[in-house]
Amino acid sequence: MKPLSQFFISSMVVVFVGCNPQNKTSETHKPEAEVTQKNITFADFKKIKGVDNVQDVPFQLFTRLDSVRFFVAPDKDAAHLKIAYNKLDNYYGFEEFDDFYSIHYSINNNISNSIEAFVLKSEFTAAFDLTLQGVDLYEIRSSVFKKSQDVKNKSFSTYGTITEVSEQEFKTASNKRIDEVLIKDPHVILEGNKWLYINSTTEKKLITQHENVSTEDGLLSYEYIGVSPYLYLQVFKESSMETSDTYYSFYNVKSTANFQLFTAGYPQILPKKNWISYIVSNNDVGSDFAISTYVAESYNLEDLLYVNFTKFKIADGTKAFWADDETFYAEVYPTNSASSNGKKQKAAFIKIKLKADLFRMKKKYYNPYSNWPN
Repeated sequence: MKPLSQFFISSMVVVFVGCNPQNKTSETHKPEAEVTQKNITFADFKKIKGVDNVQDVPFQLFTRLDSVRFFVAPDKDAAHLKIAYNKLDNYYGFEEFDDFYSIHYSINNNISNSIEAFVLKSEFTAAFDLTLQGVDLYEIRSSVFKKSQDVKNKSFSTYGTITEVSEQEFKTASNKRIDEVLIKDPHVILEGNKWLYINSTTEKKLITQHENVSTEDGLLSYEYIGVSPYLYLQVFKESSMETSDTYYSFYNVKSTANFQLFTAGYPQILPKKNWISYIVSNNDVGSDFAISTYVAESYNLEDLLYVNFTKFKIADGTKAFWADDETFYAEVYPTNSASSNGKKQKAAFIKIKLKADLFRMKKKYYNPYSNWPN
């Protein structure tokens, strides 16, 4: 019986092993459920009222893809329509799901023909998630070197380098800043609605009104910022009651031609070079970076450099600084960045390094006949 038992067991093993590949083959060819994509058009999407006021939009979406997909529901298996990306189109985000954003989209930019669609987070980036990764920081719209304007050159490389740096580098470099810190001058006081300067003999000299200053540009208000210990210029922040424009005006207590100097952004003053610079968001595109030389004899500013960067806005111009005579730091945001629904936009930090001989460069003499044969 023992040999028979062994034969029986062996037979069972053979049969079992022999059947196993057949089971695998059966599993391999087991039909899978397939999702059939229905051909759809814009007519299959929910019609909605178009966006009349961009201020009512929770957040905007951006993409670098050539084409994107619109889903009829926040489900990857839902019917979808693939359309070419048009940089002139607006993708207004309203809700956020696990893998999707809901958007309001105006077909052919026609507000009366708007739909609700769902787009993948993998294909779009919300304004509050934008970063400088992959952005060409060197891109500029125009520049002015001394008194020569240049609208053809589209790269900052002509003047120096610009790179994104870590927040840690930004903070470390700020400990060695060389530009002045504006301080409050006790001789400047606010009395009623008037800013006054009190000299050593207690004589009061009117600088300007504090609020409701009537000018040809409308009503202005002035806020005292501080004094430059080196240039001894009093700095005031000038705000318009009618627009968002802000300027920084400089007041010289020894001059009768007051408030003739101003910058469009918070000033950084370099005593060693008599430079006054600023960096500020441009109302149209990107941000402006400018450097001027202060000429005390004529109480005037001579322009050295102006650059309109296109790829970033300024987070806080008061935090920008010079680490040395050629290196400038600033906190910025990507151009289209914006906070939304309690989510803060992501700050970035840049370092601008001017060419060492930039302002010693002389223009080459231009000879229109230089390429002519002798």
